[in-house]
Amino acid sequence: MSPANHLPGGDEEAVEVLLVMTDDGLPEPTYAHPGDAGADLVTAVDVVLPPLGRATVPTGVRIALPDGYAAFVHPRSGLAARHGLTVVNAPGTVDAGYRGEIQVTLLNTDAERPVELRRGDRIAQLVVQRVERARFVRAERLPGSHRGEGGFGSSGGWRGEDAAPPAVDA
Repeated sequence: MSPANHLPGGDEEAVEVLLVMTDDGLPEPTYAHPGDAGADLVTAVDVVLPPLGRATVPTGVRIALPDGYAAFVHPRSGLAARHGLTVVNAPGTVDAGYRGEIQVTLLNTDAERPVELRRGDRIAQLVVQRVERARFVRAERLPGSHRGEGGFGSSGGWRGEDAAPPAVDA
């Protein structure tokens, strides 16, 4: 195994994911560094995303996850920071039963510049995780919690122009 695909503690700790490449000219998903959570996915085609444009891009990768696992397609932080490129439904979910090619719907959030991708460019990260199935049980009411019904923005953290200045003790 190449160092780029190294997993801490050795492969015996890694979940086995069966892989079929639909295009032998593309690299298999690999981890760039030891300890990385996501394996890189590449584009199988050249694509130009116009400003604010989106496209669904094939990766040449088909996988079979074991029951109890899912894979999540995340944006690459460098592409997001430098070019405004993101994954529309981030993270995209690949269920254990899916056997088709993994495709990534990319969005160019830059309002002025196109993003040009070439076949083989890294476009996203695939994170494989154990997932639990839930048994949903109807109830008349829910138990209380510290947060209660507080939703979007309920924990604070952003002080916009409309926010009152912090209190100062004199």
